[in-house]
Amino acid sequence: MSIYNKINTGFSLGTASPVTAGIEDVIYIFNQDDFTLTYDTTNPLIVTGLTAVSTAKIYKFEGTNNSFNTTSKLAKTSVGPRYTEEIDFNVAGFSVDIKTQLMAMGYGRVCAIAVNNYNSSDSAIELFGAVNGLILTDAERSAADETVDGGYKLKLTNPDKLREPYPPRAISIAPTSGGATFASTIAAIEALVG
Repeated sequence: MSIYNKINTGFSLGTASPVTAGIEDVIYIFNQDDFTLTYDTTNPLIVTGLTAVSTAKIYKFEGTNNSFNTTSKLAKTSVGPRYTEEIDFNVAGFSVDIKTQLMAMGYGRVCAIAVNNYNSSDSAIELFGAVNGLILTDAERSAADETVDGGYKLKLTNPDKLREPYPPRAISIAPTSGGATFASTIAAIEALVG
């Protein structure tokens, strides 16, 4: 029996820790088949471990001035709710190396980690594309676009007809000793950055 077919608690919005919109100007991206995900045994919405296959790395993309955004949209289907996940970000540049990475994201599936500006939540750090991965669906470059200095505007989203069965997963990775914290989770991700 699913744990998601009955509500079991309420919530309220308060002023003690107000929600802050947006994500930090960093996105971590990795090839979907390069990592094994470990889920919390009682809640599949929580990723408790990222294990590299062989010498795989996570790649860090950094931006400025709120140039990154994430979106998760619920879609009702005949088999239950599904989620379309999107990540919009900019790359200031158009070198051959950048174009090579864009091609790889268009052909292969990746997963992406975003860090919310509001980090007083157990979903402060989220994983997108956990089940079906993400692919690059938009890569637009206008040489005269001053907002990205002639660089690329990019969108990662689910492959056609492959929405995610869950909303973006929370990532919560504990250190060697003690419980998981925001800092321990960031440290675990940064340790895998190549």
